[in-house]
Amino acid sequence: MDGSEEHFAQVRELTVTYSPEDADPIRALDGVSIEVRPGEVVGILGESGCGKSTLASALLRLLAPHARCEGGTILVRGRDLLNLSERELRTIRGREVSLIPQDTALSLNPVMTAGSQVGEVLRVHLPLNAQQRRERVKELLREVGFDHPEEIYSAYPHQLSGGQRQRIAIAQAVACRPALLIADEPTSKLDATLQAEIIALLSQIRRQHGTAILVISHDPALFAGFADRIAVMYAGRIVEIGTSAEIFGRPLHPYTQALVRIATSSVVTGARVRGRLPVIEGESPDPTCIPVGCRFEPRCSERMDVCSRRYPREFLPEPSRPVNCFKYGE
Repeated sequence: MDGSEEHFAQVRELTVTYSPEDADPIRALDGVSIEVRPGEVVGILGESGCGKSTLASALLRLLAPHARCEGGTILVRGRDLLNLSERELRTIRGREVSLIPQDTALSLNPVMTAGSQVGEVLRVHLPLNAQQRRERVKELLREVGFDHPEEIYSAYPHQLSGGQRQRIAIAQAVACRPALLIADEPTSKLDATLQAEIIALLSQIRRQHGTAILVISHDPALFAGFADRIAVMYAGRIVEIGTSAEIFGRPLHPYTQALVRIATSSVVTGARVRGRLPVIEGESPDPTCIPVGCRFEPRCSERMDVCSRRYPREFLPEPSRPVNCFKYGE
């Protein structure tokens, strides 16, 4: 893998630790590796607190001040972002790699109109005059589904619904036609109908522009029919990678099996409609005191003695199906 055309973006052995002044250090990512090919949709699946959003922030070097990358590489078109200056990073953020943040109510500026906020991305990266920017913003607003872009252009975030704000965030993210779009829980605050509309919009953007998408979610159902591959994350590590069909049809890791089983059950029984989210018995390990063995071992119905003694290395029980579980070897 050379990181050029075959893989637009590559993360290799990325380790990130939070070191708050008044608390113990937390290793949020521990040797995470993932790659995204041009035009591909890759899903990052895992429960809250597993490190998904930290990965999204790390990919754009937007980590909190008390977080640091302790090892690994983040390659975008062969350039390691961890070695770039802030000035160099500003030429990449928004132009080559963009982020759809998790909470648009916090990410959008409340005192700027929606159109101005989308136009600001264009102002930073493209040589357009004010009129050209305005026309380009209206085109983008139409592209993300607004029938009356002029009205939306002049609206403030508080005058828009949650679904409309999400579309504004998407318009910002795709304004400069980035090659990679990172979507951090893009539907978590929306109802089922709006969720489907947002996923359809992202699929349309991918088809029309060949945009690669790294989409992050705790909900397996979000990836069905959307993601090409899914990486399953647990307690700061990726435990399994497979195509969408493989993850849903033949999940290998016990954690993946539990996620898929409960999610499928909730859809069949209507639990999702009644608002009950899928859960797995037990809790994730304390991030300040990670065990030496498999991190899922305390919650695993198939645990063995070896699981508590050391972390399983990566096995390949099927071609291109990496999984970290002693079920598949020693």
